[in-house]
Amino acid sequence: MKKIFKFALYILAIFGFFALLGNLFDSEEIVLGDRIGVVKISGFIGEAEKAVEALEYFRRDQSVKAVVVRVVSPGGMVAPSQEIHDEVMRVAAAKPVVASFGAVAASGGYYLSAPATSIVADPGTITGSIGVIMQFQEYEVLLDKLGFRSRTVKSGPYKDSGSPLREMTDEDRRLMQGVVDDLFDQFVEAVALGRGMEKDRVLELADGRIYSGRQALNAGLVDKLGSFHDAIGLAGTLGGLGSSPEIEQWKPKKGVLMPLLFGEDADSVSEAASAFTAYPAQYVLPGW
Repeated sequence: MKKIFKFALYILAIFGFFALLGNLFDSEEIVLGDRIGVVKISGFIGEAEKAVEALEYFRRDQSVKAVVVRVVSPGGMVAPSQEIHDEVMRVAAAKPVVASFGAVAASGGYYLSAPATSIVADPGTITGSIGVIMQFQEYEVLLDKLGFRSRTVKSGPYKDSGSPLREMTDEDRRLMQGVVDDLFDQFVEAVALGRGMEKDRVLELADGRIYSGRQALNAGLVDKLGSFHDAIGLAGTLGGLGSSPEIEQWKPKKGVLMPLLFGEDADSVSEAASAFTAYPAQYVLPGW
């Protein structure tokens, strides 16, 4: 039995070694010379580390003349959206940045794109949803019917605000509304600054509604209608490389264990986990 176990460990070690080599050496051709950097941000925004790392890499590389941020996201958590936004702003201060919107680029997905030099959306892109949402579940009535009781010991009156085990009080609502209002004000200020719009104009657009790409163009939330290919061409032109530039797509080195367990969906698994453990204030399109 011990021999079988040792043999299994030996096979696993060999498998892990070759998986590690696969992470270290990419079979795709390495792009050298002047080029456009491409960073893709997709799905629920639960963390910012990979996107910020990619943007910083392209910002520092003098051979990268412009950056395209491809956004296909309904938004996500507030702080990660802000961290990516801040790095997009830093890149845009150094070289052109074109945000390219796919099927959906709403709420936090729009927030992080606001500082871009130019925003390109498909006519049918779902975007906008400028706002903040908090949602709380209440199980008190159900638990009461089942005969369950909950007892809470807390250090302050608001420590269990939002708990599903008791009804939300008027003071709880006031507290949570204050947080939402402040986060919303931060969103509006970011859009006003990034888009060069008056704050009052942004407030007119920021009632939480969604816009099609064409509606967003008419409202001044995007600059052009077009595809990802069009965004690449625009970035090339802005970067002085013409409309058919060489591109480099950022591909971070992946760990070994998660891809072995979940394949190419490892990042999605990690982000989904963060969504379940995160605090409920979100820049996100409701229903996602």
